[in-house]
Amino acid sequence: MALKLWASSAANVLKISCNGARAPTFFRCFSSVLDGLKYSPSHEWVKHEGSVATVGITDHAQGHLGDVVFVDLPESGSKVTKGGSFGAVESVKATSDVNSPISGEIIEVNTKLSEAPILLNSSPYEDGWMIKVQPSNVSELDSLMGSKEYTKFCEEEDAHH
Repeated sequence: MALKLWASSAANVLKISCNGARAPTFFRCFSSVLDGLKYSPSHEWVKHEGSVATVGITDHAQGHLGDVVFVDLPESGSKVTKGGSFGAVESVKATSDVNSPISGEIIEVNTKLSEAPILLNSSPYEDGWMIKVQPSNVSELDSLMGSKEYTKFCEEEDAHH
């Protein structure tokens, strides 16, 4: 286990990608998945606490994007729809839409990302959160994946690329 973590950290620091490599099935290329969050198939996470749902992109997503150079986020007060785009992330490799895993009203936007978009790479689950939403239908969370399901989803997705 320690060797896997060391290899993952080394791969991350050295910017070595597992894309295309036939790595053993137990090796997950430097992506971390946190328990207690819900995950969408488009690689966004949501953390629901009380009447607030915090949303961001997963470690898996940022790893595939590469270094993030720009983040386009909506204004507070905007509405989001589950599965609908609410912003975009531009990296050295590509620009990708970011989809909301839950419907509701945006009550806060992470303004730090406009000046430090690299927070999505360095801290996707903590400092790199994107929006906070007041959910209009909390039951939408039931259709999202837990950490084990999302880990399996990523492993299967990477095996097909």
